[in-house]
Amino acid sequence: MRRHDQIAEAKELLRHLDRRTTALADGIYRNPVTDYTCAAQAAREAALFFRDGPINVGLSALLPRPGDWMTHDHAGQPLLFVRRPEGSLAAFLNVCRHRGARVATAACGAGAQSFSCPYHGWTYGLDGALIARPEDAAFASVERATHGLQPLPVVEKYGMIWVGLRPGGAFDVDALLAGAADDIAAYGLQSYHHYETRTLTREMNWKLAIDTFGETYHLQYLHPDTVSPLFYSNRATFAGFGPNHRMIVARRTIDELRGQPEEQWDVFDHTAVIYVLFPNTVFLFQRDHVETWHVFPGERPDRCSMYVSLYIPEPATSDSAKRHWDKNFDLLMATVERQDFPTCEGMQRGFLSGAQEAIVFGRNEPALQHYHRSIAAALAAAEPRLAAE
Repeated sequence: MRRHDQIAEAKELLRHLDRRTTALADGIYRNPVTDYTCAAQAAREAALFFRDGPINVGLSALLPRPGDWMTHDHAGQPLLFVRRPEGSLAAFLNVCRHRGARVATAACGAGAQSFSCPYHGWTYGLDGALIARPEDAAFASVERATHGLQPLPVVEKYGMIWVGLRPGGAFDVDALLAGAADDIAAYGLQSYHHYETRTLTREMNWKLAIDTFGETYHLQYLHPDTVSPLFYSNRATFAGFGPNHRMIVARRTIDELRGQPEEQWDVFDHTAVIYVLFPNTVFLFQRDHVETWHVFPGERPDRCSMYVSLYIPEPATSDSAKRHWDKNFDLLMATVERQDFPTCEGMQRGFLSGAQEAIVFGRNEPALQHYHRSIAAALAAAEPRLAAE
């Protein structure tokens, strides 16, 4: 977020504290319970958001050096990402062109010079080209040039990675960000370092995991011993960027800014900045580190999986630094795993009870309203195409 925007948002947060207010939507929004339970809608979401993409994968720090690689199966497609020798990033379907086996079977690795299928040894270069195969004469009529790994469109920009999930496609990251590019660029994410990633599966719809980060109304009630002592409840700003949005939350220390000249304000030290990058990525900037959540639907509407990553400004080379970042990560996970997500799983079960046809997002929950209106609009726009497939 740019400096002048930081100052403006901090002033708005201080006004909310003075007035005991928060960012407000024009009215309430009733979100159908079927948004979380309907198998037909879940299928449409999977087709629109997770079959074609594009989706955000994480920060460039996941693959910092030439020869670094990782696999990714969360979206339902077997993906392989690799940092090529000259530093560019490539993405492929992780599928051998001989018999369809995975050419990379582990989660990640470093120093790769090629990938060899474990089934019959067909070998591919970091550019995806088929460079060797045992008993080559037996496949003389099978042109190597047309049997390399299937490339996918991948874009690395602003220190982040996006991938399209169908070969041959193309996309514009700035168009996807819909006005948030300057915000994202200002963080200098290309200089960050990956610390750790953890994977979770839960018994709830994937959008409920996103909803967890969509309001601060619940902090004082659900998180009295974890997050509430650190942040004000129900005090936040909101801005939409196309289907994406940004919410800025006030730390309880923000009042310290009142006695300082604006040019000395360290806004990030007194806030947390939360973005939802549509449709399934939550990006949090907290003081000097970044947390990302990437959430994916499961095989049923009431299942989801996700991975959460922590990125830090400098490599953790000392035991004290590792203890510091472990403590940060453990607090984050304790909050969501012991408080947010069990509550959401209870909500998921409650949706099936018949107690209500819709849930209510209040005027003080504009981010939730914006997110679910964006989901509904995207599905409606794609309905003719999805119906024809």
